[in-house]
Amino acid sequence: MKNTIISICLVALLTVSLFSCKNEKNPSVAKAGIGMVDQVPQLFDRNDNLQYGKEWETVQNIYGRERKALMDDPNAKEPWLNLAELFIQEARVTGEHPHYYPAALQCLEVLLAKPFDDKNIKEKDLKFRALSAKASVELSQHEFAKALVTGEEALKLNPFNSGIYGVLTDANVELGHYDKAVEMADKMVSIKPDLRSYSRVSYLREIHGDVQGAIDALTMAAQAGAPGADNTAWCMVTLGNLYKEYGKLAESESVFQAILEERPDYPFALAGLATVATERKNYKLAEQYLEKAKAIIPEVSFYEKLAVVYKATGREAEYKRTIDEVIEMMNDDAKHGHNMDLEFAKVYHEFFKNNELAIKFGLKEYAARPENIDVNGVLASIYEANGDLAKAKFHGAKALRTGSKKPDYLALNTR
Repeated sequence: MKNTIISICLVALLTVSLFSCKNEKNPSVAKAGIGMVDQVPQLFDRNDNLQYGKEWETVQNIYGRERKALMDDPNAKEPWLNLAELFIQEARVTGEHPHYYPAALQCLEVLLAKPFDDKNIKEKDLKFRALSAKASVELSQHEFAKALVTGEEALKLNPFNSGIYGVLTDANVELGHYDKAVEMADKMVSIKPDLRSYSRVSYLREIHGDVQGAIDALTMAAQAGAPGADNTAWCMVTLGNLYKEYGKLAESESVFQAILEERPDYPFALAGLATVATERKNYKLAEQYLEKAKAIIPEVSFYEKLAVVYKATGREAEYKRTIDEVIEMMNDDAKHGHNMDLEFAKVYHEFFKNNELAIKFGLKEYAARPENIDVNGVLASIYEANGDLAKAKFHGAKALRTGSKKPDYLALNTR
C-alpha cells in the first residue's frame, strides 16, 4: 500500500507564523527552531478505516503540538519522547513499520544524545522513559540482545516501574532465557497487575505447556483493558489466535467478532476470522476478509495467509505473485532495520520449498538466540522436511524443552 503524507500545511503555516511572531527580534533562535523541526520524521495519513472517531484527530494534534514545542524551544527534550511514543503507536496501528520504527529511533537518538542530570528527578525519569521506548522499538525490530541491554540500562534508573519489567520479560523470552523471563514477569505483575502484565503471564504459561492457564490470563488481560483501545484489541487478537492454534475455532471466531464490535474493521481481527474460515475450508470467505484487511494496512502476514488460500484453491499464478510480494515486503522491512531472519526461514521453507535458503536463515537466527524454542521448532521442521532427521531431532528436543504443547512441535516426527 502506498503511503500518503498527511496534509498539515495549515497547521505548519500557523506554527511557523506563531513562531515568527514570537521570535521576530531573535532570528537566530527562530532558525534553530526550524532546524529542529526539520529533523522530525513525517506523519503518514491513516487509512479511513483506521481513523476510529476522534483517535486520528488526536494523533494529528499531538504531532503538531510537539513540532511547535520544538520550534518554541530548540533545546526541549520531552517533545522528542512524545513524538517517538506517537510513532511507536502509529507503527502498531497502521502497519507502516519500515517508516515509523526508524522514525521513533531517530527521535530517541536525538533525545538521548542530549546531556541529562540524573540527580534531577524529572530529567532522570525522562531518560528512563526514553530508554524504555528505545528498548521497545528494538524488540519490535527483533533486535532482542540490544533490547535487553537497553532495558537493563533503563532498569538502573527506575526499578519500580512495571513497564520496564515487561520489556525485560519479552527480551528474555525471545533470547530463550525463560527462567529469567518468569522472574521479570512476576516482578511486573506484583507492581501492576494489568493488561500488559497479564499478557506476559499468559505467554509464559503457554511456553510451559499450561494452555488453559494461558487462556485464563489473556482473558483477564483483555478484561483489564479499555474497550475499543488498540492495545485491548491486540490483546484480544492474541487470545483469538491462541484459541485457534489449539483447535478451539468457535471460541476463536467469537473473540475476533467481539473485537470488531468495539473497533470496526480492525485488520488483525479480520485476518483472524480469515484463518478460522481457512481452517473450515471456506476459502471464499477467508479471501474476502484478507482482501479487506490488506487494503487497510500493508501487513506481511495477511499476504502469507492469502497465499495459503490461493494455493488451496489451485490459483498458481496468484500464489506465485503473492509470495513474491511477501519477499519484497520482507526485504523492505529488513532494509529499514527489522531483523527478518526467522521470517525468511519460514517463508522459504513453507512457500518456496527452498530448504537450503531456509536453513541458512534459520541458522543465522539460531546463532543469535540458540535457546529460543520457536527458533528451534522452525529449524526442526525444516530439517525434517529436508530428510536430516538427526538435526531435526536435536532441534525438536530443544523446541519442547519447556513442556510446550504447541501442535506444530508435537507433530514433529523427531522424538
